[in-house]
Amino acid sequence: MTAITADDLRVLAQWDTPTICNALEIVAPERRGHGFTVDPFSCLDPALPPMVGFARTVKIRAAAPDLSPGDKGMAERLPYYVYVAEGPGPTIVVVEDLDPKPGVGAFWGEVHTALHKGLGALGVVTNGSYRDVADSAPGFQVLGGMVGPSHAFVRTVEFDCPVTVHGMEVAHGDIIHADRHGAVVVPADSVGRIADAVDLISRKEARIIEAANADGFDIEKLKQAIHASAEIH
Repeated sequence: MTAITADDLRVLAQWDTPTICNALEIVAPERRGHGFTVDPFSCLDPALPPMVGFARTVKIRAAAPDLSPGDKGMAERLPYYVYVAEGPGPTIVVVEDLDPKPGVGAFWGEVHTALHKGLGALGVVTNGSYRDVADSAPGFQVLGGMVGPSHAFVRTVEFDCPVTVHGMEVAHGDIIHADRHGAVVVPADSVGRIADAVDLISRKEARIIEAANADGFDIEKLKQAIHASAEIH
């Protein structure tokens, strides 16, 4: 299979995440019931366009202090930052908060949004919290489980590992498409077929929408539109 490039991902970014999910129902029907988030997010900036990137995965905790010895400062996170910066981009960081009540401490705020944006990340998808809403890096998207005021004892506990965020299972390098609606994993072998699927769906839906918006729309007109839509291939 041909390697997926940043240009391939930019093509996918022209459509919102629900449209990508619709297309996957055609090109990867076995994925219809999974592979996407199923719980709501708090979105830092709903006006931002969809983001598409390669996953960088990490698990965090924040509710209780880390009792193991060490400095626990940003310098200790350098291996994690190296991991985020390595490999093909653009990237999306996918963070699983392991605490019994996710979101006690925010891993994301003014510093980390700026830092990760500088390292090539487009945004983050997490069940944890974020803060510094007004001071976060412009253009960096955050889909978080909640907004909170403190970072508490937040720390990374593992990275480059499988994670699950709001029902979506993600591995390192997976292709993530996300916007204010949520996120979905796009199988690499489906990327090149998404555009044709979107075109087919759009043409089919256009018949229904056009009929519904026309004067005199009724059940008979709906039946005709449904038949016309079904004839489009």
